[in-house]
Amino acid sequence: MKAYELEQIGQLVYKEVAKPVLHQGEVLVEVLAAGICGSDIPRIYETGTYHFPLIPGHEFAGRVVEVSDLTDERWLGKRVGVFPLIPCKTCQQCTQKEYEMCSDYNYLGSRCDGGFAEYVAVPVWNLIEIPNEMSMKEAAMLEPAAVALHALRRVALHGDTTVALFGLGTIGCIMTQWLADYGVKNVYAIGHHTEYGELMKKTANDAYSFCDAKTDNAREWVLDRTKETGVDLVIDCINSSKSLEDDLLCVRPKGQILMVGNPHAEIAIDKNIYWKLLRKQVTVVGTWNSSFTKEEQDDWHQTILACVENRLSLTELITHEFPFEDLEKGLRVMREKNVYRNKVMVVKK
Repeated sequence: MKAYELEQIGQLVYKEVAKPVLHQGEVLVEVLAAGICGSDIPRIYETGTYHFPLIPGHEFAGRVVEVSDLTDERWLGKRVGVFPLIPCKTCQQCTQKEYEMCSDYNYLGSRCDGGFAEYVAVPVWNLIEIPNEMSMKEAAMLEPAAVALHALRRVALHGDTTVALFGLGTIGCIMTQWLADYGVKNVYAIGHHTEYGELMKKTANDAYSFCDAKTDNAREWVLDRTKETGVDLVIDCINSSKSLEDDLLCVRPKGQILMVGNPHAEIAIDKNIYWKLLRKQVTVVGTWNSSFTKEEQDDWHQTILACVENRLSLTELITHEFPFEDLEKGLRVMREKNVYRNKVMVVKK
């Protein structure tokens, strides 16, 4: 099969590789759509991964074309999304069905071969069937959409909650849709392209406010619009020293800060800013991945339901689409950051 194999940092090679050999409990998924995550860029070009060679890609969907066990034959031909985290099933978190916090997990696309390939070996446990109403491109975006939902389920939300959202990448933009779905009326969103604001108003709530951080001081902008009191909830989809400082200055006393983004560098803040955390008695909430328990109320099933009921508009976030063989063009768009882009995706033609 054809695949993009990461041989060393910065050495992603499109080549012929052996089709995966299935082990018991696995199926072979033909990849029909795969999204490029922001985390794929440092993994491929800067930090590397857990071992080499490895096929990256953890946001993907496709069709089951082969099974390893006759007991899994019902999956043949099924359209599926894929939960990329493979839990150990034995640690304390797994026994409590908190699989996203597994202490000894595997992960498609970072610890084992993932979706930037024609075919992927996937444990049956990690499959979720996709309804016919859902496109493959939507299904390939289930992972970031479920991550966004999981984060919001970690904090207290009601219609009158005031929210400052720092970072309008894919997950940030999906967050605005979930916030609208929750009935939240007041959102102050900060991004670096006016197109983000236009997209948010189109897909979420046209009453939400947008700040272009390239031209305005986001911190002053939020405080001005809240009459210096700050917001009930700050959502940080950036996670840098600067954004954490903004979080603590923009949140109201006894407010919440939801930390979502993966940091790209060490984080340090001035002591006088740290005092704000203590004196405001702020609640800081961390979030990681998404819940996948095979139950109707888990993040993945609820995300599919929201898509089918047209409460989420995921494909609206796709700004660039390439055929599978042009994945490196998509990676270049993500890496160079010189044009407006949100979700970049490759599809099988």
